[in-house]
Amino acid sequence: MKKLAVLTSENETIVRAVIEYLRNKNIDIIVLSNVLNSKVFDSAKLLNIACEYVPAEENGQYFSCKNFDLVAITEYKGELSADTIESGKFIDIHMSLLPAFKGKDAIYRAFDAGVKVSGVTVHSITSEIDGGKILAQYPVLISNTTHFDEFRDEMYKVAGILYPKVIECILEDKVFDFADLFKGACSSGCGGCSGDCRNH
Repeated sequence: MKKLAVLTSENETIVRAVIEYLRNKNIDIIVLSNVLNSKVFDSAKLLNIACEYVPAEENGQYFSCKNFDLVAITEYKGELSADTIESGKFIDIHMSLLPAFKGKDAIYRAFDAGVKVSGVTVHSITSEIDGGKILAQYPVLISNTTHFDEFRDEMYKVAGILYPKVIECILEDKVFDFADLFKGACSSGCGGCSGDCRNH
Protein backbone atom coordinates (compact mmCIF):
# COMPACT_ATOMS: atom_id res chain seq x y z
CA MET A 1 0.00 0.00 0.00
CA LYS A 2 1.36 3.41 -0.99
CA LYS A 3 1.61 6.12 1.67
CA LEU A 4 0.40 9.64 0.87
CA ALA A 5 0.69 12.74 3.03
CA VAL A 6 -1.41 15.78 2.14
CA LEU A 7 0.22 18.88 3.61
CA THR A 8 -1.64 22.18 3.90
CA SER A 9 -2.39 25.02 6.25
CA GLU A 10 -6.15 25.43 5.85
CA ASN A 11 -7.10 24.60 2.24
CA GLU A 12 -10.12 22.45 2.97
CA THR A 13 -11.51 22.47 -0.58
CA ILE A 14 -8.63 20.79 -2.39
CA VAL A 15 -7.77 18.49 0.52
CA ARG A 16 -11.33 17.21 0.59
CA ALA A 17 -11.27 16.63 -3.18
CA VAL A 18 -8.06 14.60 -2.87
CA ILE A 19 -9.44 12.52 0.01
CA GLU A 20 -12.78 11.82 -1.68
CA TYR A 21 -11.07 10.70 -4.89
CA LEU A 22 -8.40 8.50 -3.29
CA ARG A 23 -9.85 7.17 -0.02
CA ASN A 24 -11.32 3.99 -1.51
CA LYS A 25 -8.17 3.14 -3.41
CA ASN A 26 -5.21 1.19 -2.10
CA ILE A 27 -3.56 4.28 -0.64
CA ASP A 28 -2.82 5.10 3.01
CA ILE A 29 -3.64 8.81 3.43
CA ILE A 30 -2.78 11.19 6.25
CA VAL A 31 -3.61 14.91 6.34
CA LEU A 32 -1.01 17.20 7.89
CA SER A 33 -1.30 20.87 8.84
CA ASN A 34 0.83 23.43 10.64
CA VAL A 35 -2.35 25.10 11.93
CA LEU A 36 -3.38 23.57 15.25
CA ASN A 37 -7.16 23.84 14.78
CA SER A 38 -7.23 23.73 10.99
CA LYS A 39 -10.61 23.03 9.38
CA VAL A 40 -8.96 20.35 7.24
CA PHE A 41 -8.87 18.12 10.32
CA ASP A 42 -12.67 18.25 10.54
CA SER A 43 -12.99 17.13 6.93
CA ALA A 44 -10.42 14.37 7.41
CA LYS A 45 -12.13 13.02 10.53
CA LEU A 46 -15.55 13.03 8.86
CA LEU A 47 -14.07 10.89 6.08
CA ASN A 48 -12.20 8.62 8.53
CA ILE A 49 -8.80 9.83 7.38
CA ALA A 50 -5.87 10.16 9.79
CA CYS A 51 -4.66 13.68 10.51
CA GLU A 52 -1.83 15.24 12.46
CA TYR A 53 -0.64 18.67 13.54
CA VAL A 54 2.98 19.25 12.52
CA PRO A 55 4.50 22.66 13.40
CA ALA A 56 6.52 24.08 10.52
CA GLU A 57 9.70 24.09 12.57
CA GLU A 58 9.40 20.31 13.01
CA ASN A 59 9.07 19.48 9.30
CA GLY A 60 12.65 18.32 8.90
CA GLN A 61 12.52 15.90 11.79
CA TYR A 62 9.03 14.69 10.94
CA PHE A 63 9.56 13.87 7.26
CA SER A 64 13.03 12.43 7.76
CA CYS A 65 11.60 9.64 9.90
CA LYS A 66 8.59 8.92 7.68
CA ASN A 67 8.56 6.88 4.51
CA PHE A 68 5.86 8.60 2.50
CA ASP A 69 5.76 7.66 -1.15
CA LEU A 70 4.50 11.17 -1.91
CA VAL A 71 3.81 14.42 -0.07
CA ALA A 72 1.15 16.50 -1.88
CA ILE A 73 1.09 20.16 -0.82
CA THR A 74 -1.66 22.71 -1.28
CA GLU A 75 -1.53 26.31 -0.01
CA TYR A 76 0.96 25.58 2.75
CA LYS A 77 2.10 28.69 4.63
CA GLY A 78 5.05 27.14 6.42
CA GLU A 79 8.57 26.66 5.11
CA LEU A 80 10.26 23.49 3.86
CA SER A 81 14.03 23.37 4.20
CA ALA A 82 16.25 21.97 1.46
CA ASP A 83 17.00 18.97 3.67
CA THR A 84 13.28 18.33 4.14
CA ILE A 85 12.61 18.49 0.39
CA GLU A 86 15.46 16.08 -0.28
CA SER A 87 14.06 13.58 2.25
CA GLY A 88 11.18 12.52 -0.02
CA LYS A 89 9.06 13.28 -3.07
CA PHE A 90 7.15 16.56 -2.70
CA ILE A 91 4.70 18.12 -5.17
CA ASP A 92 2.53 21.22 -5.02
CA ILE A 93 -0.45 22.69 -6.84
CA HIS A 94 -0.26 26.36 -7.76
CA MET A 95 -3.13 28.57 -8.88
CA SER A 96 -1.62 29.90 -12.10
CA LEU A 97 -0.06 28.62 -15.28
CA LEU A 98 3.55 28.66 -14.12
CA PRO A 99 5.95 30.27 -14.66
CA ALA A 100 3.44 33.14 -14.67
CA PHE A 101 2.29 34.60 -11.34
CA LYS A 102 4.58 32.75 -8.96
CA GLY A 103 4.05 33.27 -5.24
CA LYS A 104 1.08 34.43 -3.19
CA ASP A 105 -2.34 35.63 -4.37
CA ALA A 106 -1.85 34.21 -7.85
CA ILE A 107 -5.56 33.99 -8.62
CA TYR A 108 -6.17 37.64 -7.80
CA ARG A 109 -3.02 38.87 -9.53
CA ALA A 110 -3.85 36.99 -12.73
CA PHE A 111 -7.40 38.33 -12.78
CA ASP A 112 -6.27 41.86 -11.94
CA ALA A 113 -3.71 41.74 -14.75
CA GLY A 114 -6.50 41.07 -17.24
CA VAL A 115 -5.21 37.75 -18.57
CA LYS A 116 -7.71 35.76 -20.62
CA VAL A 117 -6.19 32.36 -19.90
CA SER A 118 -5.01 31.25 -16.49
CA GLY A 119 -5.12 27.81 -14.91
CA VAL A 120 -3.58 25.45 -12.38
CA THR A 121 -0.14 23.84 -12.30
CA VAL A 122 1.11 20.76 -10.49
CA HIS A 123 4.86 20.91 -10.02
CA SER A 124 7.67 19.32 -8.07
CA ILE A 125 9.09 21.18 -5.09
CA THR A 126 12.51 22.80 -5.01
CA SER A 127 14.07 25.49 -2.84
CA GLU A 128 12.92 28.08 -5.40
CA ILE A 129 9.36 29.32 -4.85
CA ASP A 130 7.12 27.66 -7.46
CA GLY A 131 10.25 26.83 -9.43
CA GLY A 132 10.17 23.04 -9.65
CA LYS A 133 9.55 20.95 -12.74
CA ILE A 134 6.06 21.35 -14.17
CA LEU A 135 4.25 18.01 -14.02
CA ALA A 136 0.79 18.99 -15.24
CA GLN A 137 -1.23 22.05 -16.18
CA TYR A 138 -4.82 22.74 -17.12
CA PRO A 139 -6.20 26.06 -18.37
CA VAL A 140 -9.12 28.13 -17.17
CA LEU A 141 -10.48 30.72 -19.59
CA ILE A 142 -11.60 34.19 -18.49
CA SER A 143 -14.18 35.93 -20.62
CA ASN A 144 -14.93 39.66 -20.62
CA THR A 145 -18.00 39.03 -18.45
CA THR A 146 -16.39 36.71 -15.91
CA HIS A 147 -16.54 37.99 -12.34
CA PHE A 148 -13.65 37.35 -9.96
CA ASP A 149 -15.69 35.03 -7.71
CA GLU A 150 -16.64 32.92 -10.74
CA PHE A 151 -13.03 32.72 -11.84
CA ARG A 152 -11.80 31.78 -8.37
CA ASP A 153 -14.45 29.08 -7.98
CA GLU A 154 -13.59 27.67 -11.40
CA MET A 155 -9.89 27.55 -10.52
CA TYR A 156 -10.59 25.54 -7.37
CA LYS A 157 -12.98 23.26 -9.22
CA VAL A 158 -10.32 22.47 -11.83
CA ALA A 159 -7.68 22.01 -9.12
CA GLY A 160 -9.97 19.59 -7.27
CA ILE A 161 -10.27 17.45 -10.40
CA LEU A 162 -6.69 17.65 -11.65
CA TYR A 163 -4.67 17.23 -8.45
CA PRO A 164 -6.15 13.92 -7.22
CA LYS A 165 -5.65 12.33 -10.64
CA VAL A 166 -2.04 13.50 -10.88
CA ILE A 167 -1.37 12.20 -7.36
CA GLU A 168 -2.88 8.83 -8.21
CA CYS A 169 -0.85 8.49 -11.39
CA ILE A 170 2.40 9.39 -9.64
CA LEU A 171 1.75 6.85 -6.89
CA GLU A 172 0.86 4.13 -9.37
CA ASP A 173 3.51 5.02 -11.99
CA LYS A 174 0.75 5.28 -14.56
CA VAL A 175 0.73 7.14 -17.85
CA PHE A 176 -2.09 9.66 -17.90
CA ASP A 177 -3.75 11.91 -20.45
CA PHE A 178 -5.17 15.16 -19.11
CA ALA A 179 -7.42 15.56 -22.15
CA ASP A 180 -9.58 12.82 -20.65
CA LEU A 181 -10.10 14.61 -17.34
CA PHE A 182 -12.68 17.13 -18.46
CA LYS A 183 -14.89 15.40 -20.99
CA GLY A 184 -17.45 17.83 -22.32
CA ALA A 185 -15.60 20.83 -20.88
CA CYS A 186 -15.85 24.16 -22.58
CA SER A 187 -12.92 25.14 -24.77
CA SER A 188 -14.64 27.85 -26.76
CA GLY A 189 -13.83 30.80 -24.50
CA CYS A 190 -17.02 30.99 -22.42
CA GLY A 191 -15.27 31.21 -19.09
CA GLY A 192 -13.78 27.89 -18.08
CA CYS A 193 -14.46 24.22 -17.72
CA SER A 194 -17.82 24.07 -16.00
CA GLY A 195 -21.16 23.63 -17.63
CA ASP A 196 -22.34 22.63 -21.05
CA CYS A 197 -21.40 25.19 -23.71
CA ARG A 198 -23.25 23.76 -26.65
CA ASN A 199 -25.72 26.63 -26.59
CA HIS A 200 -23.04 29.34 -26.91
